[in-house]
This record gives sequence, structure tokens and C-alpha cells, in this order.
Amino acid sequence: MNYKNVTFLGDFINGKFVTPDKANGQFKDVSPGDLSDEIMTTTYQLDHVDRAVAAAKQAYMPWARLSVDERKKYLLKLKDIFVAHEAEMAEMIARDTGKALWDSTTEAKSLSAKIDVTLNASLKLVAEERITNALPQVDGVIRYRSRGVMAVVGPFNFPAHLPNGHIIPALISGNTIVYKPSEQTPAVAQLYAQMIEKAEFPPGVFNMVHGEAETGKKIVGHESVDGVLFTGSYEVGLKIKQDTMNHYWKILALEMGGKNATVVWDDADIDKAIYETLVGAFMSTGQRCSGTSRVIIHDKIADQFTDRFYEASKKLSIGHWSKNPFMGPLINHAAVEKYIRFQEMANRENAESLMRGKSLDLDRKGFYVTPSIHLVKKFDPNSMYQKTEIFGPNVAIYRSSDFNNAMEIVNSTGYGLAMALFSKSKELYEEALLQARVGILNWNRTTNGASSRLPFGGMGKSGNDRPSAHFAIQYCTVPVASLEDPTTLDKTKLLPGVVLD
Repeated sequence: MNYKNVTFLGDFINGKFVTPDKANGQFKDVSPGDLSDEIMTTTYQLDHVDRAVAAAKQAYMPWARLSVDERKKYLLKLKDIFVAHEAEMAEMIARDTGKALWDSTTEAKSLSAKIDVTLNASLKLVAEERITNALPQVDGVIRYRSRGVMAVVGPFNFPAHLPNGHIIPALISGNTIVYKPSEQTPAVAQLYAQMIEKAEFPPGVFNMVHGEAETGKKIVGHESVDGVLFTGSYEVGLKIKQDTMNHYWKILALEMGGKNATVVWDDADIDKAIYETLVGAFMSTGQRCSGTSRVIIHDKIADQFTDRFYEASKKLSIGHWSKNPFMGPLINHAAVEKYIRFQEMANRENAESLMRGKSLDLDRKGFYVTPSIHLVKKFDPNSMYQKTEIFGPNVAIYRSSDFNNAMEIVNSTGYGLAMALFSKSKELYEEALLQARVGILNWNRTTNGASSRLPFGGMGKSGNDRPSAHFAIQYCTVPVASLEDPTTLDKTKLLPGVVLD
């Protein structure tokens, strides 16, 4: 396959692309699915952060003054552009991440869908509300106003969909944006910015600045940034929290990792449970924050489930995105090293290797690995293997016939994003809803995947109580209370001690 190199256009600031004139660094964007595919070379300039934030701040009040209907026109134009360029975006996501084309196409289609859901459903969450007689003979009004300049820090695994999930609700509610994409996927971010450019938003409303960790730190710590909307790992989210500790005015929406569990009980539809768990564990090569990394199986069906899950896992297709396999590569060499390291750690920490994860040499050189399965002989909440998010295609299998014990395992890692329960029992499901410390609990469906019409967020190390998706518009706005009194002053009702001449 002959790849077309992407021309690096620079950062997108104040309505146009600007190339660095004194670069502070550069990095190569190479496809993890084919190391011969050097997509583009990105250079970055740290003082572009100041320029981008200044542009966003200057654009804020004119953008906020527009009515919602006026802002909608820009977003509906952007929606049409997203739809027209779905195939181009899908291929760019596939090249930049290595994800199979079917997986990348699903992500590309989600961009326009997010605009639909936000305009048709999520805006209702911040609709103006008038309360008659909030005080005697005084009406009250609840309104939602924008916050200001919002920094969006994006991940590599969904390099278009997840930043878009912050950007769209922030824009429609009147905020302006400074977006810092992952340095692993800059070509997707550039294409996204080109689509914004085609939609002809006012200059400064959307800005994008490339860079590595130092750039991200400079953006989130900028005095003129009013909020930070982040999707990524717990470790980076914690650094953002620390870097903004004294910035009391900033709202932080931190969507972090997961160590998600699926519980399969003895009355489950075992065929469905196996299929859904395969999808949950290995889709996107395990590089999803809501991916399934632990499976707790009832003793009565544990042998059958494990044997069949193992056989199905061995048959999963792995390969280059253009061949539309089930699994592509991990994102980079460091991810492969971490994945292999945790195989060894699992073995040291009393977990039996049923299916060993290893690097694969395919016809296209890339960061390919096989799935892996470990049988946990003894639950240990202090085990690094059992409590750490690996972000790769690994599953730990536990056995338990005690549902309370299963829930103890579910809640043991410090993360609290997603759980799935496979059982016909509504009583068990209701017990899980009570006990599981998670923000997403699915019944007879995998942990993976989510609806944009529902909140998406977790507890503990998985987030800071700012769920995204349908609820994202809430952290993009501030509720403002007003008491509105149209009456004239009644001098017979003055407070004691007050005299008006």
C-alpha cells in the first residue's frame, strides 16, 4: 500500500494554521500498524500556548453573546463537514492508532452523532427554568452561563471522538477552546482542526496546539484557562490536579482509567457472556478505558466458560487496519514493553498463564501482540497485577460462588468506571447496583461501549465526579440564580429600624 504523507500545517490559532518559527521540539508520527508509514513530522513551539489562550480569551465574549440558535448554525455546518469527510477521518484514525478500519469508521461516525445528541438532548439539561414565587411575589430564574476558555487535553485511543465529546458541548454553551491532542495521534487532530476551519467558526473560538507533556502542563496551568477537560490515564489526571491545585477558579473534568470487571453468574446465557466478554476485553487491543480486564465467574460454569473463552481468544484475527481484523497493534513500543512486563508480573504474583501474550512479527512491522489470559489462584487486593490498568489485551479470570465476594473483587482496585453482570436475576442486578462503586453498570452487556445519551464517568481513580457524554454540558456551564421582582417598594413593609424619607 502506498501511503500519502501528511503535510504538517502547524498549530491552529485564531482561525488559521501557524507553523513554528522557533521550534522547541519535534516528534515523528509513525503508524503503529506499519512502521514504514511515517505519517508526518510534528514540530511544536511552547509560546504558541500563550498565543492560543490569548486568542480564545479575546474570542470568548463575542461568542458567548451569540444566542444558542446562532451558535447552532456553526455546529450544524460542522456536522455536515464531519459527515462528508467520514471516510477520510476513518482512514486517518486507522493509520494514526492502528485500529481496524471498522473500529475507526465507528469513531468517525460518532463525530456528527455527538452534535445531534448535544443539540437535541443534552441542551435540555441546561435549559432556562423559571420558578414562580421563589420568594413571596418574587420569581426565580435558573440560567446556565458559559465558563470561558476551556482547555481540552485528548487521548490517543479515540483521538477524534473523545476530544470532540468535550469540544461540542463546550462550544454550544458559549465557551472557547484550546485543544492539545495526544502526541501519538497528531495527524487526526490536524484533520479535525481542518474541519473546524471549513466550518468557519469566528477566529479564536477553537484553537489547537501540538506538543508533548510540557505543552500540556503549560496549557492546564495557564492563568487565563477557566477549565480543563481531560481524558487519559489516572497518572496524568493526577498531575493535572496537582498542577492546578491553587487555581480555585478552574473546573476539572478528569475522565481517567479503569480496571473493569465482568461478573458471570451460573444462570447466565453463556454464549452471550463469552462473546460480550471477548469484545469487552480485546476490542481496540484492550486500549479502552471501559475495557474488561477482570472476569469473575461462578464456580459451576467456570471451567466451561474459561475453556470456551480461551478457544475463542486464540481465533481472534490480528493484523493491519486495512485488512479489517478484529485486533490491531498497541500504540507504541513502550506499550508493548509494559504489556510484556505485566505478563511476567502476573506469573510472579500467583496467577497462572493460560494464554501468554507475546509480540507478533507480521508481514507489516508494527506493535502487534497476542491476547493473554491469566487465572488468578487467589484474590489479592495488594497485587500490582490485579489492581493496575495495563491498557492492553489481558484478562484476569477469578472464580467465586459468593456474590458478596465477587463484589469485593469488583471494588478492590481503586478504580470505579465500569462493571458488567451476566445473569437472569434482577435481584442480583439490583444488588450490584447497590454495591458496585462504578459509574457504569451494564446488565447482560459488556463493559465496553457507551451511549452518548447517558452519562459516562466513574468513581475513585476513574474520575472526579464530572461525567462526560450526555452530562458533559453540565461541566461546561455555571448555574446562575436570579430573583426578579417587578413590584414597586411597599413602604409599609420596611424592616424594623429602616426609615425612608
